[in-house]
Amino acid sequence: MFKCCLVVKLSWIINFATPVIIIIIVLYRHTHYSFFSKMVSIYSFFLVTLSVTWAHATKFNITNNCPNTVWAAAVPGGGRKLDNGQTWTITAEPGTTRARIWARTNCQFDASGKGKCETGDCNGLLECQGYGTAPSTLAEYALKQFNDMDFIDMSNIDGFNVPMEFSSLSPSCNRVIKCTANILGECPNELKVPGGCNGPCHVFKTDKYCCNSGNCGPTNFSRFFKERCPDVYSYPKDDATSVFTCPSGTDYKVVFCPSLTRLSKGTIFDLRIVSYSLIQENQNWNQRLS
Repeated sequence: MFKCCLVVKLSWIINFATPVIIIIIVLYRHTHYSFFSKMVSIYSFFLVTLSVTWAHATKFNITNNCPNTVWAAAVPGGGRKLDNGQTWTITAEPGTTRARIWARTNCQFDASGKGKCETGDCNGLLECQGYGTAPSTLAEYALKQFNDMDFIDMSNIDGFNVPMEFSSLSPSCNRVIKCTANILGECPNELKVPGGCNGPCHVFKTDKYCCNSGNCGPTNFSRFFKERCPDVYSYPKDDATSVFTCPSGTDYKVVFCPSLTRLSKGTIFDLRIVSYSLIQENQNWNQRLS
């Protein structure tokens, strides 16, 4: 459901406030000043409380459309195991910044929520308290920022592990960001790791790849990601084509393995998901044999 705006409409406040003010004035004429002061204080407190109450959190629906289980992660939010078709809903307050949502793969956790994931691991915890390790495809956001806008993006700076879509659920914004290319199958040898395709900074750790800020630009490795996912961050200074806005109050969805390709009428076949699944299965078999 579309969230109400953070600040209650002025016209609504005026319509509500006018009769209350009239009552206060009448009471003032029949009593003493201290009572009037208390009434004004109570009324002011009520308006402040009302404005906070109407400040709804932003909703994020996180859905796993991959054929295999993933362990969704969010900061803020924690973590959750998602089998195929399952959805996990989290919320974030207005003003939240530097937030991330991502998928973890090939995880094993004990009953206490401790374990390890092959990609996207967050310090061995099911309920993430900090960012995950590379490689991982990221959805990032900052809520209610400049000009009352949300800033959203997806990033391959930390590499790629699962195809993803990050888009609006609300009619006030039609933004859709996707990265569904066959990056796992086409990953350069230098960036290949079990379960994913690493970002170059995590491999080479040099200023050439913007690992320590400074002056840097696109490289062959960043272009590899950008050519396949043009709306997604490929290196840290890729802002011009990679960050987008929606009005504050927008709700969002994140979908792992979103893309479907229709081959013929009545038949739906997901080429990218099958490719992703085959690569994962091959890696699982290699692990069993080793």
